[in-house]
Amino acid sequence: MSVDGDGTEEPGWEVDPEDEQGAAVVAAVGRQLKVWRETAGLRAADFAARMGYGEDLVRKVEAGRRIPRPEYLDRADEVLGAEGRIAAMKRDVEQARYPRRVRDLAKMESRATEIYVYSTHSVHGLLQTEAHARALFEMRQPAYSQAEVERFLGARMARKSIFERDPAPTISFVQEEATLRRKVGGTMAWRSQLEHLAEVAQMRNLAFQIMPLDADVHAGMDGGIEVLRFPDGSGVGRSEGAYGGRPVSDPRHLRLLELRYGMIRTQALTPRESLAFIEQVLGEK
Repeated sequence: MSVDGDGTEEPGWEVDPEDEQGAAVVAAVGRQLKVWRETAGLRAADFAARMGYGEDLVRKVEAGRRIPRPEYLDRADEVLGAEGRIAAMKRDVEQARYPRRVRDLAKMESRATEIYVYSTHSVHGLLQTEAHARALFEMRQPAYSQAEVERFLGARMARKSIFERDPAPTISFVQEEATLRRKVGGTMAWRSQLEHLAEVAQMRNLAFQIMPLDADVHAGMDGGIEVLRFPDGSGVGRSEGAYGGRPVSDPRHLRLLELRYGMIRTQALTPRESLAFIEQVLGEK
């Protein structure tokens, strides 16, 4: 959150007042930064000048009203000679950047050994490119502020770290064909999204399938499904067309969702056919 030539702050991360846990982390980091600055004998204005940021931003960070960016903490570490102790706070602040509900979902996804998803209205968040996700957030009505767009976008991209896990989880996606046909963000962004799906579809731990528009009535007509399974055998699932759309963890309910998902997979194109379908769409003029 640097400043430009006229001292105006760039859009940054505001603290979510409804996220008590995240707000507490940001407030604690702010207090520590203030102690470090005062111990160094620097006034807020002097510290801001050395940092290359506005004094108002420094005061907001120290008061816990603004979430510092990683580069802000790196610079503070350098200016105050903290030898990495301030920079280490980036790990504490990172999760506070994101909305609580997204943070909770990301935590569950990071623990899951199996992930099953049937997506009907848009390309699933874990599969979206940055340009695709940005277009979705920017077209949202009522409109998000630019700061909210950046916050939600950062959270969605951070969730994609599950693809880098070792050992990797077993993942299965079924996407409705219509979600691949919609040119979200324009032709270039749409093509990049399809190319990304083609790459993801070839991952060894992932099965990607498409439910074609010309498919007969199928088991997914009631809406999307998402099921996560964890190492201890427990799980959580949700479906738009079951249990009032609420998350469920009862083994009987999960079993029914998994059975329905299994039927959807058998009615969709195979992974090989789905990859060929994407390549065909990319080749269309």
